[in-house]
Amino acid sequence: MSEALQILQKYWKHDRFRPLQQEIIDSVLSGQDTFALMPTGGGKSICFQIPAMVNKGICLVISPLIALMKDQVANLQKRDIKAIALTGGIKSNEMIDLLDNCQFGNYKFLYLSPERLQSDWILDRIKNLPINLIAIDEAHCVSQWGHDFRPAYLKISGLKDHFPNVPFLALTATATPKAKEEIITELGLHNPKLFQKSFARKNIAYMVFETDDKLFRIEQILKKNPQSSIIYVRNRKSCLEISTQLRYLGFKATFYHGGLSSKEKDKNMLLWMQDEVQVIVATNAFGMGIDKSNVKTVIHIQLPENLENYYQEAGRSGRNGDKAFAVLLTNPSDIAQTENQFINILPDKAFLNSIYIKLCNYFQIAYGEGINEQFSFNLNAFCLKYKFPVLKTYNAMQFLDRQGVITLSQEFSEKITLQFIIPSKEVIRYTSLNPHDEEILLAILRTYPGIYEMQTAFNLPLIAKKSNHPETQIYAVLQKLKEKGIIDYHSRNNDSTLIFNEIREDERTINRVAKYLENQNTLKKEQFKSVLKYIKEDKVCKSKLILNYFGEKTTEDCGICSYCITKKNKKTNTIPLSKEILLIITNEELNSREIQNRINNKSDDVIFAIQQLLENEKIILKPNNKYILKL
Repeated sequence: MSEALQILQKYWKHDRFRPLQQEIIDSVLSGQDTFALMPTGGGKSICFQIPAMVNKGICLVISPLIALMKDQVANLQKRDIKAIALTGGIKSNEMIDLLDNCQFGNYKFLYLSPERLQSDWILDRIKNLPINLIAIDEAHCVSQWGHDFRPAYLKISGLKDHFPNVPFLALTATATPKAKEEIITELGLHNPKLFQKSFARKNIAYMVFETDDKLFRIEQILKKNPQSSIIYVRNRKSCLEISTQLRYLGFKATFYHGGLSSKEKDKNMLLWMQDEVQVIVATNAFGMGIDKSNVKTVIHIQLPENLENYYQEAGRSGRNGDKAFAVLLTNPSDIAQTENQFINILPDKAFLNSIYIKLCNYFQIAYGEGINEQFSFNLNAFCLKYKFPVLKTYNAMQFLDRQGVITLSQEFSEKITLQFIIPSKEVIRYTSLNPHDEEILLAILRTYPGIYEMQTAFNLPLIAKKSNHPETQIYAVLQKLKEKGIIDYHSRNNDSTLIFNEIREDERTINRVAKYLENQNTLKKEQFKSVLKYIKEDKVCKSKLILNYFGEKTTEDCGICSYCITKKNKKTNTIPLSKEILLIITNEELNSREIQNRINNKSDDVIFAIQQLLENEKIILKPNNKYILKL
């Protein structure tokens, strides 16, 4: 038995390697630069963790994802394997101690972000460590044609000068052919062995359904497949709303997003991992390092930003090999909404320059100063002061963070959440008896119409502006309402932390990074076009579309996606059902749910007949999501 397999059995309790893992490990152990392109769920971390355990010394793991670093370090420590992560928020003296531990404490893994390598003193300390392997996780970040490019990755190749005999292992789950070539070049990989697992997931049925009533369609899917499920949404508000609606419909559901506390995240995650709830509704903050084998269905109810992210998230289903479903629900308004959310909020060079200068002014940083200065930062207050759009500003700051100009902790949840817990008529009565509070209460109720139904994230600067009252007075009114039992009110001090990594140089700083911004904006637009092609193309197998996007050519249809099922169904006679649908909408507008309630047929057959009528232009879908005859 090989030493690698013995270590796998001893620490990970597995009897054998997954496909390609053994070959990749053997390549690394032979001292060869290696590139592993393995789709999500393929077990990439084992490919560097095992060879690092076989050899003496320490493995340097470069990763852009703090959450994933923490998760992997925690999992290694549970197995009594010594590992450290140099994440954000660690003070210099603590970092010195951690690096001392790496040098003298027999540690096996050191995780850090590529930005850490830009600190000369950290790089000097790393040069003196007994490095046995350099693993670059999420290696697509080194490519300007990858979906999450970070210029700090371009500096990694410099490690070759200090560790000429140490193998590099580049790992990624998603890379197009163009990105793959650039990764090899930019990392300076020397005659690398390339291992690529097919992107085909033969047990996953990729489904795209156009529907006017997404919640009803979700209800049908979850009843038909009552096993473990994930529903991906775009924002935190939708997490709460959809999970609440599902519980109202009788499903066991919880939710997960970046604004929850660690305790809440762990609690909700555990409920789902242990199958105490069927569904977890989540933003894309959920999923890194999650390996739940029995997920039957992954549903996206809004269009993804790119096919790379969609493939990774959809691939969290069916890891046990059983048939699983990756469902994307769309309606005609989705394209315009997604363009507004992804394309129209891309910052250009002029906007980026304006944001950077205002940031420096906001914190009173003089030209030529500011390096390593740290501040508490509230995004909403900053945007309100300078009248900047929040999402576009966030994108600009995220870009500056990725370029290493600033470091921004990702804590953009609101400081306050509240909910009215008495009937609306009682709130009106309170307002009439307390006229001094009226303007504040009316501003809250007009801004947050759903505040009676659920805990609602509360933007204090916005309400202060709308009511024309100082924030201190808003606080006082909220405290009074809480004491009187009118609202349930929670306040957390969770402003972001902003660190300036460079001296202020205004246009010189922005000019240096602007070319990356232009490339990324072009890339994001091209990626979104690929998403539109995926949902609109109705004459090609959905699995084939995904494989072609990632450079795999195949002539075979999968047989189980929405296109393939539709192709099979076209052989069945839907004429009588179509005539019945046309008859019932002759005199009134109906949505799909109302049509199904009137017709005694399987819901899938009714939906298929509606889609056929739409394709043949016999009916049209109005903006109110109701169907009428086309005149």
